Amino acid sequence: MKKFFYLLFLILTGLHAPLSGRDIVWKAGVHSFFDNTEFGHSAVQIPQSMGGVHLAPEIGLDWKNGHRIFAGADVLHEFGSNKIVDYACPFVYYQYENRGFRFYMGAIPRQVALEEYPRMFFQDSIRNYRPSLNGFFWEYKRKENYANIWLDWVSRQTEKRHESFFMGWSGQYNRSLFYARHFGYMLHFAGVMHPEIPEAVHDNGLLLTSLGIDLAPATAFEKLELNAGWTTGLDRDRDIGRWNTPQGVLSELKIEYRGLGIFNTYYKGDSQQVFYDDHSNQLYWGDPVYRSTEYNRSDLYVYFIKTNVVKLKFIYSFHFMEGKAYHEQSFYATFDLDNLKNRKNEKRYTYLWDDWF
Repeated sequence: MKKFFYLLFLILTGLHAPLSGRDIVWKAGVHSFFDNTEFGHSAVQIPQSMGGVHLAPEIGLDWKNGHRIFAGADVLHEFGSNKIVDYACPFVYYQYENRGFRFYMGAIPRQVALEEYPRMFFQDSIRNYRPSLNGFFWEYKRKENYANIWLDWVSRQTEKRHESFFMGWSGQYNRSLFYARHFGYMLHFAGVMHPEIPEAVHDNGLLLTSLGIDLAPATAFEKLELNAGWTTGLDRDRDIGRWNTPQGVLSELKIEYRGLGIFNTYYKGDSQQVFYDDHSNQLYWGDPVYRSTEYNRSDLYVYFIKTNVVKLKFIYSFHFMEGKAYHEQSFYATFDLDNLKNRKNEKRYTYLWDDWF
């Protein structure tokens, strides 16, 4: 990783002389998180506390007609660690954006492709500890309608590491206040190179198709949305050959008004993540709570600040499963700045407490 930063330094200093300022683009992000989960005595999830701060600088070159290249890194320091850097992840990618099309290829910031996916697909810790997607992302978007496909090569096969990669797709179609939405992926999970004990290849897929209504555009709410859909898991151990297809219903309710919000998720159906006991979170990146046959999560949150640059958000979550109630508290502080947008048009929000002072 030291070699990467040294090479990045040489590239940036070398580019400074021949290029004018308008050709250089940059991004700078500081993302801090604290997440405390209280899942004591649960059979499907563990209690843990996660906390840290990410520093994510990027610099690139901008050509005409939407072509750009970026190089940078996401550097993580975990709270309580005696290391300066606990994890560093390089970003190096090509980007094209024009006439509704977006295409990225390389080591890409993960939120570019997967920001809208439900926790059933990718749990919160993925955002905290897996900040990059290695592969490509293609999308066409027109107003609120979009369709995309993506590839994420998670792990290259070695004598200690499994070969693993995702193929995914998602899309949404809006008609007035109503919409149809779909999310899907398939994970290929193979064994290590030259294993002492042969391991079966696993295929893990997940599909969700939902119908919803979004009333926020017709009201004073920032969010006022309800959707429900059918989800199907696709799990196979190739040595056995038979597909397992756990199914269920997933619904979401989103309400936000002047900085205060509720996000409620409810699942009822078969137990997902069939082979979790064999490979746990190497094979499944979704929240393990969906191994329950009935699960409800209620997030009560408040934004202390919410702009295009700065967001301060506190969440208190109630988890209902296994006939019990569990608690979770989390706090996120994010700062994102770049020279790609006109900050004079920065969007700000009005909060309930603005009337009190």
